[in-house]
Amino acid sequence: MSKKIEAAKLIADKLRGKTYLTYVEIANITGYHPKYILKLKKEILEGQISFKHGNKNKEPINKITQKEKDYIINLYKRSNVSIRKFCKFYNRRSYSCVYNILKEAELLKKD
Repeated sequence: MSKKIEAAKLIADKLRGKTYLTYVEIANITGYHPKYILKLKKEILEGQISFKHGNKNKEPINKITQKEKDYIINLYKRSNVSIRKFCKFYNRRSYSCVYNILKEAELLKKD
């Protein structure tokens, strides 16, 4: 049983009067912070508790497109500067992002 389901069960039992555990004791049992337990209690009372993550199976909003990857690769092939200077010139993506794209395309020299 996941911790969140267990915490929700214990909180629901407390709200029904089936247990005399305090919210701090429920937090200790489940490993959550007492403030999170009170947040879960509020969600249970409002009927808005969810046991799955809201962003599951969604594409990241800042995911790089294949078109942009191809553009970076073609632009780097035509240049003759270092990766650092190229990243400063491109300046739309982070160094690590550009580096990983070029490494995946096997355009970087191996030391």
